[in-house]
Amino acid sequence: MALVLAEVQQLGVAAAGVAVAPLWQLSDTELTESLRAARWLEQVARFVQARLARQGDARGLPAAQGYRSTVEWLRAVLVLDRGPARELAADAVVLDHPAVAQAVLDGDADLRQAVVIAQTVDAIPADLAGAGGCGVSGAGQIVQDAETTLIGMTGRLPVNQLRRAGERILTYVAPQVADRAERALLARQEARADRKRGLTLSVPIDGLVYLSGVLGVEDAATVQAALHPLCRPVIGDKRSSAQRRVDALLEVCRLALRSGELPADGGEPPQLSVTVAYDPLTQALGIGTTDTGMRVSADVVRRLACDARILPVVLDGKGQVLNVGRRRRRATGSLRRALHVRDGGCAFPDCELPSRWTDAHHIRPWTAGGRTDLANLVLLCRRHHSIVHDPATGWKIRIGPDRHPCFIPPPTIDPTQRPRRNLYHLRQ
Repeated sequence: MALVLAEVQQLGVAAAGVAVAPLWQLSDTELTESLRAARWLEQVARFVQARLARQGDARGLPAAQGYRSTVEWLRAVLVLDRGPARELAADAVVLDHPAVAQAVLDGDADLRQAVVIAQTVDAIPADLAGAGGCGVSGAGQIVQDAETTLIGMTGRLPVNQLRRAGERILTYVAPQVADRAERALLARQEARADRKRGLTLSVPIDGLVYLSGVLGVEDAATVQAALHPLCRPVIGDKRSSAQRRVDALLEVCRLALRSGELPADGGEPPQLSVTVAYDPLTQALGIGTTDTGMRVSADVVRRLACDARILPVVLDGKGQVLNVGRRRRRATGSLRRALHVRDGGCAFPDCELPSRWTDAHHIRPWTAGGRTDLANLVLLCRRHHSIVHDPATGWKIRIGPDRHPCFIPPPTIDPTQRPRRNLYHLRQ
């Protein structure tokens, strides 16, 4: 058996023994130092994996064993998902930088930090001649100084912060060429972002559609500017930051649909169509199917039916079309403007969202014969629209004697169920 294999196996046995050793005897200091030592051990073991993966690639083992790439080979040999396999293959870049590799082996840097350092110094332009008197030898010195400086930062900066420092490393080590090199770097990054940008939506999996994408810096700034006003934390809002961002994205899309400025789709304004099974005897709605083939519950259908851009296609029990929407359902034109004037924004008690971020909700559901007129409509933001459509919340709406909407809270919020109004918009 080769020496390397035997020693790696012996280390594995020793580490497995340590893994189940009692820890109660350790002092606080010893526990902390043991944690650091275990982390160093992990990084050294990963370094060994990177070396072995590099050697396998150099020998052509992936192709010889029928794999299309080193990543696919690592996935099969180590039973890894694509992400970890790709990361392991990328770790090999550290091996081209002896000083960086030694920092990992000495415990001064973890492997992810080392990869960032290697990628950063590799991105420094090789030709810095003519800038501040730097020639070929000067460029080499700049690379060495950058590498040394970044290694010195590993004790203080985690990976993301180290990457940010790397983006401006020439400002530290070679300010005379930093501006020119940064312009060249940004040009390369922008060109790469333009090629790599993209957005995908998965097919529904257990009721969830996974959205993933890659944006350039400029694109991301545009998206953040649109989302930020809609996803700021609000007192009493129990949504996570991620949930606030996705709700903000949906609001931006709904606003775009309501604006009437989107290009026509199939000769008509963009809209969401829902096919709904309908029982004329019970007047009950069944499960709906969107025009993208996604199934939604009857509760979702009822909520969507309030939106001005929803066009239900109602079927009877035999699947025959009974009605392709009712255009009078849509609160548009002068009716929508009247709602804006009356409600001022989301009419739910003390919601601050303006009219442009609201749906026109039918107090008596349109699917139950409710009319599309001012006396049966109220403006609600998407969050409060969902609340009033959920019977479990217990909120009810009625139009008061002055023809303005009142909200009756459930007994759990107010035992007297005294009607409430939005005082925020009434102050405007």
